[in-house]
Parts: sequence; C-alpha cells; structure tokens
Amino acid sequence: MPTITPELIRRFDVSGPRYTSYPTADRFVEAFGEADYRDALAHRRLGSSLAAQPLSLYVHLPFCESLCYYCACNKIITKHHERAAPYLGYIERELGLHLRHLGEGQPVSQLHFGGGTPTFLSDAELEGLMAMLRGRFAFAPKGEYSIEIDPRTISAERLAVIRGLGFNRLSFGVQDFDPEVQKAVHRVQPAEQVFALVAAARRIGFDSVNVDLIYGLPKQTPESFDRTLAQVAELRPDRIALYGYAHLPERFKSQRRIHTSDLPQAGGKIAMLARSIAAFERAGYVYIGMDHFALPGDSLAVAKRQGRLHRNFQGYSTQPDCDLIALGVSAIGKVGASYSQNAKDLLQYQDMLDHGHLPIVRGVALSRDDVLRRAVINALMCQGSVQFESVEAAHLIDFRSYFAPELARLRAMHDDGLVRLSASAIEVTAMGWFFVRGVAMVFDKYLQARESRAQFSKIL
Repeated sequence: MPTITPELIRRFDVSGPRYTSYPTADRFVEAFGEADYRDALAHRRLGSSLAAQPLSLYVHLPFCESLCYYCACNKIITKHHERAAPYLGYIERELGLHLRHLGEGQPVSQLHFGGGTPTFLSDAELEGLMAMLRGRFAFAPKGEYSIEIDPRTISAERLAVIRGLGFNRLSFGVQDFDPEVQKAVHRVQPAEQVFALVAAARRIGFDSVNVDLIYGLPKQTPESFDRTLAQVAELRPDRIALYGYAHLPERFKSQRRIHTSDLPQAGGKIAMLARSIAAFERAGYVYIGMDHFALPGDSLAVAKRQGRLHRNFQGYSTQPDCDLIALGVSAIGKVGASYSQNAKDLLQYQDMLDHGHLPIVRGVALSRDDVLRRAVINALMCQGSVQFESVEAAHLIDFRSYFAPELARLRAMHDDGLVRLSASAIEVTAMGWFFVRGVAMVFDKYLQARESRAQFSKIL
C-alpha cells in the first residue's frame, strides 16, 4: 500500500458525513411533517409488496446515570429511574398512532434498542416494552434483535433476563481500555468487568457480541491504543465497531469538557486506524469497511462476501434496504422514499403525543436523483465499488454522462491511489478505505455549499 503522506492527510482533514443515510440528516426540513409521514405509512400498508417486506424497529431510550464527555447522542442524565415509566407510556402512545396507519401484525426481522442506556430500564420495564412490541408485530424467528449495553450497569443475571426476552445480539460500549483515556472521558470501567460479561453472554447463548471502540479520544496515542487492540483481540467479540471520535463542542455541550490539546491530530488518528485494521486482520477478522470488523463466520462478513451489505442509522447491516419504524425522542425512521425525525426535546415529544399527533418535526421526501445518489454512495461505503452497468439498469441512466462532473473530480483521487477508475467501474483501493467518506462526498450534491460542511465531524 502506498504511503499516506502528510500532504494527503492535510487535503482530506475536512468535515463530512458518515452516510448512515442519504440525504443526510442535516437536509431534513420542517416542511416535511406528520401528514407526509402518515402518507408514507399508508402507502406501505396499501402496497401489498411493501407490506410483505419485514420491518426494522428502533426504540430510543435516552436515560443515562452518568455523562460520558465524548457522547453526541440525545440523552437525559439522571439517577431517577422512576422517569422511565412515564416515557414508556409515551412510547406506547406513539406505537398506537403508528399502527392506526400501518396496521397490526407487520413482519419484523430486526430490532434495536439504543440510547442513552437501554439497561437504565428495570427488568420488568424491559419485559413490558418487549411484550408491547411482540403483541403488535410479527417477529421473525431468526431475526436480529439487539440491545446496547453499558458494562457498568449490567450483571450476568441481567444478561440472562435480556436473553430470555428474545434479544440475541449485544453491543458493549468499551471505547478504550486505557485507564487514563477512560478518566479523560468520564467513563471508567475495568477491562476485567467487560471480559467477565462477554464470557457470561457466551454461556447464556447470545448469537453475537459486538464491542464498540472509539479512536481519536483525549489522551490516546497509537501506542496506547495498541494495548486496547490487543485486549480486544483476546476478548474476541463476533463484531467490532471502530468509530472515529467526532469532536464538535460547538454542538454538543458535554464535549466542551474535553481539552482540544489532549486530542490526537489527524496523523495520529490515521495511524490508529491503520494499526487497528492490521491488528484485527492478523487476529482473523474481516474488514467490513470504514468502521466495522467481523469474524469470517459472522453474518456481517457473509453479507460482505455475497454483496448484500447495507448501511443504516446503526451502521453496517445485513438487512436489506427495509423500512425502519423509529420510536422515541429524536428517533429517525425511514419509510418508503422518505426519512423522518421525532422531536429532539422530550417536552415537545410528549406534548405532541398528548395532543394525539405523531411527534414528527422534520424529514425529507427523496427525489429520483436522491435515490440514485444514495445507491452509489451505499455501494462505495459497503462494497467499495460501483459497477456502472448495475446502476444504469436499476435507474435507467447513462452513468458516465450523468456523473461526468463527479468522475472528473475522482480523477485526482485516482492519481493519489485512493480509487481505480475504469470504463465500467469505480473501485476503492486499500488506501482509499481510509478516505472512503471523502470518496462518497464526491457524489453528495448537497455538499457543494461549503458552509454546510461545518455541521459534520472531520473525516480523518
């Protein structure tokens, strides 16, 4: 692999989206509201082929007992666990409003509880929430049902309860095992605690265990992160999500507690990513792309080999490009050719439901061009290649003519060794994977306005 030069790092040390959707959430508009979302739900219900396709469900549970300084999620910091019960009542109201337009008994093949800290809820509350969902949807026997776990808030006994509720996948938030880094981000959790919980999860019979890591945190160095990589390789989770820290203190108040001087520079972050890829590949993991690794037998690695990989708001996914029903404050959903987002403020979310309204405050209806560009960006992010013929057949265009300006801009990336351009395809090189967000940005028509980039994290 060619050397990543300081000049290349300088040129690509820019802000850009992670492309968990296209158009990205900053393009959502308030002109898209509840009526538009109801229409999308009704269209799914009336379209027999759409209604037969399994849904994905996401439930946002925002409560956390303590603040992690790096966190950019919509969360509510509180030790008052009694706040969960009224919130779950609003989730039930929101679900009821959905089902008026969607109909009951829709098939579901994927469920994810995120947050916040989902295990902030008691066992009885988790059981009630799962019973609510199972009573209104038809869950597939071999679906993927996952929940995010803060190791500081869970025990082996609670893991057994969660497995009994039907969850078959766990995602442990680790971020870094280094004590100095943990202290700097206000999230201290001994490695021994995580090792014990993962061992318990395997005994209990979970199908898959994921570990989340973050590189680019304060006090991290490539050498210190090497130690965390070695520990994770020893832990041997089925999947690893490795995210680059997005430092946006002007948007996220908690990040103002992180001193910019403690953060590694772009060159250090590139080194951490490169060493992570090398370490995990030596340990037998498949590099799925950008921020995910999986053991060869994991369904994510299988989907990568078979060209069935997709990307959604939870990152890489084995599920097809299915509709996503999102419940809870700030949750983002996708139905048909539209995205929608609930109110980010808890009081506004509750007030809208109190008045009988779905809490949709913004969204976007995709144009034909949006759908086309989404397909190209998804192919780059998931498969690392775009075959012109397949795009042309699906969208009835001439690729080289339609994307002539974009192909011209890619020529410089070709010369840098980031992509290979041919008469029939675009392929991301091994070095190009470090910059794949930058490659995808070439096809994002909304980034032509320079000022819009300030809303995103650095791509390196």
